[in-house]
Amino acid sequence: MAGIEAAPDQPQERRGLCYPHGAFVPEGGGLAEVLPGIFWLRMPLPFSLDHINLWVLDAGDHWAIVDTGVATADIKAHWRAAFDGPLKGKPVGRIIVTHYHPDHIGLAGWLARKWGLTIEATRSEYMLARVLTLDVRDAPPPEVVDFYAAHGWPDAALDRLRSSRWGNFARGVHPLPAGYRRLRGGDRLTIGTRTWEVVIGSGHSPEHACLYCPQEKLLMSGDQILPRITSNISVYPTEPDADPLADWLGSIEQLRRLDPDTRVFPAHNEPFIGLHTRLDQLAADHHCKLDALQAACTTPLSAWDSFSVLFRRAVSDGEIQMATGEALAHLHWLHRRGRLTRQASEGQTRFLAIG
Repeated sequence: MAGIEAAPDQPQERRGLCYPHGAFVPEGGGLAEVLPGIFWLRMPLPFSLDHINLWVLDAGDHWAIVDTGVATADIKAHWRAAFDGPLKGKPVGRIIVTHYHPDHIGLAGWLARKWGLTIEATRSEYMLARVLTLDVRDAPPPEVVDFYAAHGWPDAALDRLRSSRWGNFARGVHPLPAGYRRLRGGDRLTIGTRTWEVVIGSGHSPEHACLYCPQEKLLMSGDQILPRITSNISVYPTEPDADPLADWLGSIEQLRRLDPDTRVFPAHNEPFIGLHTRLDQLAADHHCKLDALQAACTTPLSAWDSFSVLFRRAVSDGEIQMATGEALAHLHWLHRRGRLTRQASEGQTRFLAIG
């Protein structure tokens, strides 16, 4: 790994947002300084979304890490290269995790053991990650198969599910420490010369921790706010009647209290300025999908039936669980607000517009 490069000052405007560094991104595993004491570490991901942004903060006599990457040999090698290269000379002293998804918490346990640290996370995110890493089976639980069957999966998709192992989450997450340090909304974290306030979001995950520096109007947003893609908001078999889209839209209103000119450091895509503009875009996108879905439900639709309404391209075999979760999040929002009825018959659940 080369040394630390400076992210260029090349502002670009795209869809109402300002990208201070233009289209620049660090090379895979590369480290770039975006502001004094804030370093952008870009890691590869073995998914269709092929990267994650991790953030390294200069805390004076140590480094503080925000998110860790998924647990793969490739990302471990990138971390080792960083510790032997541009981060050499002082230890990691804090590991902060925004939420429980494997690309964020995956190597938290590995890094904590390496540096003798306690990870910092909100209670819901840490506890959910611990539970999911322990749930590994040779086949999915029958109630999971029943859940997807009820929401319209065809036999071929159900057969693939039945023949698969259960516990992919654990395969992307290094064993977590037995204890953690809890983050709460409103907590203030002093890291180097900056003080960051913990701001909680939900919907994408139960208790997502964002970090906000009010003095400089900076936000480490994790997956709660992304500039060019939308955060996945899903209903899962673990909470089959959940209404996560309501949680996420409520979080928008919480985040709108922050300064509109906040510079956002997201987990995917590039840093940007224009927090309120992006929140408006995201809310409008979801409401557009909700209106289209209600209009399509003049005949009863299952979650599977609604894919063509919600998604611009065909859903691949590897994406159908996520797509089903997203579809149900929108269907449940409409149902909870009296815009759809929910019909259950012969093991199938469908939704029909009211009026």
